[in-house]
Amino acid sequence: MNILITGANGYIGQRLIPVLVEQGHQIYCCVRNRKRFEDGHQHENLHIIEVDFLGNLDGIIFPQQIDVAFYLVHSMNNKNNFEVQEAAVAQNFIELIQTTACRQIIYLSGIVNETYLSRHLSSRLQVEKILRAGPINVTVLRAGIIVGSGSASFEIIRDLVEKLPVMITPKWLNTLCQPIAIRNVIQFLSGVMLQQNTFNKDFDIGGPEVLSYKKMLLKFAEVRKLKRQIFTIPVMTPKLSSYWLYFVTSTSYPLAVNLVDSMKVNVVCRPNELANQLGIELYPYKSAVQMAFEKIEQHMVLSSWKDAFSSSGAPQAMMNYIEVPIFGCYTDLKWREVTSDLNGVMANIWSIGGEKGWYYGNALWKVRGLMDKFVGGVGLRRGRTDPLQVYPGDALDFWRVLIADKQNKRLLLFAEMKVPGEAWLEFKIIQKDNKQYLRQTATFRPKGLWGRLYWYCVLPFHYFIFNGMIDNIIKPSVNG
Repeated sequence: MNILITGANGYIGQRLIPVLVEQGHQIYCCVRNRKRFEDGHQHENLHIIEVDFLGNLDGIIFPQQIDVAFYLVHSMNNKNNFEVQEAAVAQNFIELIQTTACRQIIYLSGIVNETYLSRHLSSRLQVEKILRAGPINVTVLRAGIIVGSGSASFEIIRDLVEKLPVMITPKWLNTLCQPIAIRNVIQFLSGVMLQQNTFNKDFDIGGPEVLSYKKMLLKFAEVRKLKRQIFTIPVMTPKLSSYWLYFVTSTSYPLAVNLVDSMKVNVVCRPNELANQLGIELYPYKSAVQMAFEKIEQHMVLSSWKDAFSSSGAPQAMMNYIEVPIFGCYTDLKWREVTSDLNGVMANIWSIGGEKGWYYGNALWKVRGLMDKFVGGVGLRRGRTDPLQVYPGDALDFWRVLIADKQNKRLLLFAEMKVPGEAWLEFKIIQKDNKQYLRQTATFRPKGLWGRLYWYCVLPFHYFIFNGMIDNIIKPSVNG
């Protein structure tokens, strides 16, 4: 079967692709930036289509032989006009896919059974209508909270439970939802392919339990063997709730606003027999959480919502910053000869950030992350998806990975922190005079007077931090 996947770089897309490849299908992956996708996805049955559904579509042609198309494009990070963008993307997708032989579009939407819907859920429903207005059969799967390693809901709940022994929370924690394991979501998505009894229908998909968000937090704590106290108060406004979620978790503020708006709406499934028809065993919530931690402990997290550009509001065009500028920039350049095991030094570079830290002055890095949070940035809480591997496009604390080229021994990061300019951090192994050297370069391109003042203000800290960092990276063993 020939299958097209939009949002192939997203959380769901990266979970679905390996399953479909293992089944022997030909997969056509729609991504906005080829560089970000191709390094970690090499297979003879995988084909990449570079397309921005909000950009110029001239010259973009989908393969004629497509049988099934998965529509997995979502956006909640733009608090002003994400509904307009989602509608435009859906319309542009329909214009492209209707020129193919596609027999079915499968759309993962949200549960929309309440009279009042949040902006997020209303937008999902509008996208459904746009897809259904086209000439191709549409199957809509509506899910609520998706539980899996790296999912937004899982990581936000994890932040809350593991960091706060006592929580004073908004009253929307009493809202009801029906969480579903990511494994079940993938089973539903792959199971309905070309099932004619699902054409032009919608199905709510959820696990076997209806829980309040408060109960979900407490059950999560039980799995982690943690004692937690949760008190809900009625006086916390939506704005205060958004700030609370933003400062405690790794979510961005625009995303927190939309999440709070959605969490006031019950998302409980209408009964249906789809799970029985497809032979799917639904996992209880605690089982889904346990399976997620098994993946985390085995370093087998395939995708994370934090790696999506929407986790920071960063534009996809950021991947075009791989050419570090020279003129009009300030640089901090360090060289060290590598006298220990080169593989060990490479391992140190590739595991930087996250729980490992930045090899020197981690307390100062945390302070910088906290300062970033207070001015609306992403802070350090995003961490990294895998403790040992990074790929282009991955989030790495408040950096974005632009280049992760082991063959050429080069790692290039671009800052997503709030700074009056643009910043890069590069690590590269260079051979010179039959010796190996690590070159560490911090580059800052200031914007206006404030940018220049900022550089000189942080210069004393850079001297200690960057010297300490490179000295520890070249050591054969680093404890962090």
